[in-house]
Amino acid sequence: MKDPLPSDIFHRGQVLNNTYDIEGVLGRGGTGEVYLARNQISGREVAIKALSAQFSGNADYVELMKREEEMRNIQHDAVVRYTECSRSDQGHVFLVMDYIDGPSMNDEMLARRMDAHDLMVIAHRVASGLVATHARGVVHRDLSPDNIILRGGAPEKATIIDFGIAKDTAAGARTIVGNQFAGKYEYAAPEQVEGHAEPRSDLYALGASLLAAWRGEVPFLGNTPGEIVRRKQQRLDTEGVPEPLKGLIDALTAPELADRPADAAAVVARIEAALKPRTGVTETAPSGRRGRRGAWLALPALAVVAGVAAWMLGLFDGLFPEPLPVAAPYRLAASHGPDAPGRLVGNAPDEAAATALAAAYAEAAGTAPAEAALTLATGLPRADWAAQAAALMAELAPLDRWEMSLAGSSGEVTGLAPDSAARDAVRARIDAWSATSGITLSAAIAAGPERLDAAQVQAVLDRRATCGPLTQQTPSDATYPMGATIVVTGDIAAQADKPAIEAALVPLIGDRQVQVETRTLNRDLCAIRAVLPHPGGGTLSIWLGQGETGEANLTGIYRVGENPVAEVLAPASLTQGWLWVMVVDNTGKVFHVLPQINHTEHALTEVGRVEGGLRRVRVLHSVEEFRADPGRLAFRITDGDFGKSEIIAILSKTPLFDMRRPRDESVTSVAEALAETLEGREDQVLGVASRIIDARQ
Repeated sequence: MKDPLPSDIFHRGQVLNNTYDIEGVLGRGGTGEVYLARNQISGREVAIKALSAQFSGNADYVELMKREEEMRNIQHDAVVRYTECSRSDQGHVFLVMDYIDGPSMNDEMLARRMDAHDLMVIAHRVASGLVATHARGVVHRDLSPDNIILRGGAPEKATIIDFGIAKDTAAGARTIVGNQFAGKYEYAAPEQVEGHAEPRSDLYALGASLLAAWRGEVPFLGNTPGEIVRRKQQRLDTEGVPEPLKGLIDALTAPELADRPADAAAVVARIEAALKPRTGVTETAPSGRRGRRGAWLALPALAVVAGVAAWMLGLFDGLFPEPLPVAAPYRLAASHGPDAPGRLVGNAPDEAAATALAAAYAEAAGTAPAEAALTLATGLPRADWAAQAAALMAELAPLDRWEMSLAGSSGEVTGLAPDSAARDAVRARIDAWSATSGITLSAAIAAGPERLDAAQVQAVLDRRATCGPLTQQTPSDATYPMGATIVVTGDIAAQADKPAIEAALVPLIGDRQVQVETRTLNRDLCAIRAVLPHPGGGTLSIWLGQGETGEANLTGIYRVGENPVAEVLAPASLTQGWLWVMVVDNTGKVFHVLPQINHTEHALTEVGRVEGGLRRVRVLHSVEEFRADPGRLAFRITDGDFGKSEIIAILSKTPLFDMRRPRDESVTSVAEALAETLEGREDQVLGVASRIIDARQ
């Protein structure tokens, strides 16, 4: 489990719906988090997938959770069991399912080469689970090694999880992602890339997962849509995979649907037949006398013995020189990478050419190949073929890893450059080489770095922030792998800031994608944000609700006639600090909510109420509360209130200001006062939180 954070949706010891006792965080993602919990009634451990606040209010994401929960109707030991979809008191939608304790197939394959027999057992188990899901008209669409869990590490207890984008194949059914591509390109069937998925698509994904587990690596498909589509139309390379695993993978991953097994039941039957023990009888040749034929053979045998003796003495040397074999086509394959042994194999016309090729490899890779096997042969496509192959290796030297394969007058190169600039330079040199070498070459060069540190991304974001901090959905290990999408969130001062952020990240991220999700705020809000300290570790948060009903408002959007209410939330265990709360409205004014003339007390422990492990401090009140105490601040949205306002709360070790501020003042005045009082006191700030109130017609 992961270490808890104050910003987590749920916390250890919290009880959901009077049933589920939260024990810890299993994982965090872009749309929510997964928790380990225990059912207080049955004692059974469960996994709880919870949507973040912004997605819990999104009908599309909620519909996706509801669709996944419908999997509860499928009862099979190889398929994760779902039990319910619910909503917490704070408005977070969550899904309850069985907790499968064990490593994923992806964890196992990256740690070691998996045994072929174990993979056949896993395939049988997963195919059995697919029989059950397909019978209900459900296609997984994202079957991959990380969605197959080995309960207790046992292959025979493999379990399929995460049906989050499963597709109902019933007539007229749809999912949130519609008919477009869903899943992982590395394991998806060719028809999925074109937006079509059916039960045999899951069979392809199972085969691709088995091959990846045997190889111990995620398949590389290129970095452009065209390259991915082209590779998907080809059969997977299963050379070296032992039978019967090879035959199973070949059948499952046939590019054409019609060439794959008819259904998952057929796959189960095939595996059972392959795993069934076989018996056989070994025949021996009958014994007997040589008879007369042996006598006739005796004399030629003496001649052979004499010839061998002469050969051993070197009497025939130079009389019959052995001709070189003919290579058709002429081949050369070479590869280099930091985490794999180098390889140079193929043909050379003579010893001098073989030596030159080995030297060219060592120059390009910086070391001699671990595996070198050059066979002398005739059949050169052109006289300078070997020299051109050596020149191609020289062009690949700037790459972090590369692999080349030449066969006659055609070839293929794949590789990874340290960045986009290096990738573009190598591509240009390869194109120039191909134009003069007489060899047609296809090249797929990816731009790295192979692992991108999230801290490097954050440094760029900090320089580009124009309206408070820009944040990223940082991966669990703080690095982005190849093919990852970097999601940036935050607020900006102008629409032009968004493309500027994207452009600033391009030289750093290589072939990764950037998704910038920002709000454009007015200049008054940004002026205050510019002097605020960094929010920190989520010590404070702000809850918004409806004054008329008391229900939570997850979006912060209010319409004409509605009465916004707000509360500052802090852990009940926090026993120090002074709270300062202000509202920056859409007219350029700042209203000081706490402390203020009617409520001067703002020591944290002296304000608000404690409920469910949280201290809740009401700062915007309902109209009814205002009528009971006119000293409280309350308002309704009217026709003239359209725009964005912001509630800001700051918790500091000592009072933020030495004197009480006026009830309201200008943005400029507050910004100057904040900058002055915070200078040199950054260590005094315990937490900062803010929420936007978006008033619309």
